[in-house]
Amino acid sequence: IYRTPGANLCQKGRYGGFIGITYENLSEYRDLVVKARKTGMDFVKIMISGLMDFNYFGRLTEPGMPPQQIRQLVHIAHEEGMAVMAHANGTETVLPAAEAGVDSVEHGAYLHEEALYAMEQAGTVWVPTLSTVGNLRGKGRFSEDSVQRILENALQNVSKFHSLGGLLAPGTDAGAWAVPHGSLTEYELMGEILGIGADDVINRGIKEVINRF
Repeated sequence: IYRTPGANLCQKGRYGGFIGITYENLSEYRDLVVKARKTGMDFVKIMISGLMDFNYFGRLTEPGMPPQQIRQLVHIAHEEGMAVMAHANGTETVLPAAEAGVDSVEHGAYLHEEALYAMEQAGTVWVPTLSTVGNLRGKGRFSEDSVQRILENALQNVSKFHSLGGLLAPGTDAGAWAVPHGSLTEYELMGEILGIGADDVINRGIKEVINRF
């Protein structure tokens, strides 16, 4: 079964417009959500933060969207019967998304415990895309020290989230720089956290999907 949000929905002038559909206000956003539902999309994807700046630990390429606006985006999509996945980094962005009941968070760099707890309580699935950082090691494109610090921080947060009983999914963000389709780095890094091998991560995921559906 192939499920897709189609194109991501992005506020005009913010990160993501180059790969998605832009809107200028909440009315236009609602119209896009309704269109997505009517044309058979399974869920919607919203872009609510920038990217990690891999040369500087802790820095994003742009600030996250205001919390109240994030809550409104999630609420509108849920009102229309659509699940919501969010491209989001930083506690200031992920926390309000989780509090609004966002269904999944993609990436989720630089999270404080408050955001991890909020995601766990909301039943939000976290797709940390560890390979987008792990695959940069040794490539020389970015600061090696910064890349290592970003990865270590991400691994610590994923481990904490797992210990809380949070829901994790191993998505690779294939197509990102140094992340080819078929890369197993994501499963290997998750396996380090869980104390199992990459094959076991894949098999565990398959069993959980079968049990759920």
